[in-house]
Amino acid sequence: MKIFIITLGCKVNQYESQAILEKFYAASYTKTDSTKYADVVVINSCTVTDESDKKVKKLMHKVRKINPSAIIVLVGCMPQAFPEKMASINEVDIILGNSNKNNILKYISDFIKSKNKIVAIDNATKFLKFDGPKITNFNDRTRAFLKIEDGCNRFCSYCIIPYARGSVRSKPIDEILLEAQNLAQNGYKEIVLVGINLSSYGIDLGLNLCDAVETVCSVNGIKRVRLGSLEPEYMNKKVIERLSRQQKLCPQFHLSLQSGCDETLKRMNRHYNSDEYFKIVQNLRSNFKNVAITTDVMVGFAGESDEEFEKSLIFVKKVGFSKVHVFSYSIREGTRAAIFKNQVKNCIKKMRSKIMLDETEKNRIEFLKSQVGTLEPVLYESCNKNGVFEGYTPNYTPIKVISNLELRSKIILTEITEAKSDYCVGKIVE
Repeated sequence: MKIFIITLGCKVNQYESQAILEKFYAASYTKTDSTKYADVVVINSCTVTDESDKKVKKLMHKVRKINPSAIIVLVGCMPQAFPEKMASINEVDIILGNSNKNNILKYISDFIKSKNKIVAIDNATKFLKFDGPKITNFNDRTRAFLKIEDGCNRFCSYCIIPYARGSVRSKPIDEILLEAQNLAQNGYKEIVLVGINLSSYGIDLGLNLCDAVETVCSVNGIKRVRLGSLEPEYMNKKVIERLSRQQKLCPQFHLSLQSGCDETLKRMNRHYNSDEYFKIVQNLRSNFKNVAITTDVMVGFAGESDEEFEKSLIFVKKVGFSKVHVFSYSIREGTRAAIFKNQVKNCIKKMRSKIMLDETEKNRIEFLKSQVGTLEPVLYESCNKNGVFEGYTPNYTPIKVISNLELRSKIILTEITEAKSDYCVGKIVE
């Protein structure tokens, strides 16, 4: 039988799709590159915004139209967050929550026997320990994601994810070590540690993120360790200094901001203020050479006034991020912010988004210019038909070079010679 997986959303979902795929491989399924020829189509959903849910619904309808005979399985955060709505979904055959998808093969076998729709969604409050799958490969990619944490205890006022993922659970250190060793044996040189709230790793085990980083850095064959998105408040001075002692840890930190205005942060139920955030950035820059700080910034959150937006804009310019993902707030059913007063009009959100994006793009260009003249080890990942290879430096600067040699999956010392709008041009020096 043939399997096709569609993955939406975050790096954790990408990791979990790989784990699902490996389960199918073990059961003698083969992967197909088209929904049209698949016996089973798995849609691994994201529910971080209302738009995410709309995208999932469109996909379900599209897949059923293309392949009426396929067994369609919807898994992940959307059914987990809104289980009461799943009975009315008719386009799919099997609907599974975030813990139930670990037994996806059993549910498919049950459906083949009965031909009756299956909905299996355990309550997220029952997710008491890390019960995640493991992977040995990562879908022919150059770098592998390694999920070490699940769940979130923060309950930001705009976010549905704690209801979809449950409370914080951490992967035991011995399991992290074994998984990293298996990935290294399969040729991976770089591992990205990911989680729903990655910086909270270990709070349930009496550990912290440093323990996981040190474990993966100890693995022979792994040349680089990179971190996924981080919540700021766990990144204290002691943690940063300890992380800085790991030579394999890449100097790139995606430190979630959301807003540079303290009043907005308070309504968001974020657990820091702008001064605390700025000190964390300063500590990172003091402890890591040529470090890149990237972030997410939300505009138009409920109640955000012109003055609050201006404060956020000024703060973002002050920090001087290497790259910023700018997005507009959208009301998420089931969150506290959905019923807040003074919701911002869409036209104002759009205007603020453009202003913020224009400013952050200036910082992006300045950062890329600052890389010119440096020598960096670049892990090359892809090559286009014109012989242009693309890879990334340790601080995640994208580099393009032209070469007659095969560079993919190799780490090669490269001189950065020119900055473009969103990447740098390099020259191989070895």
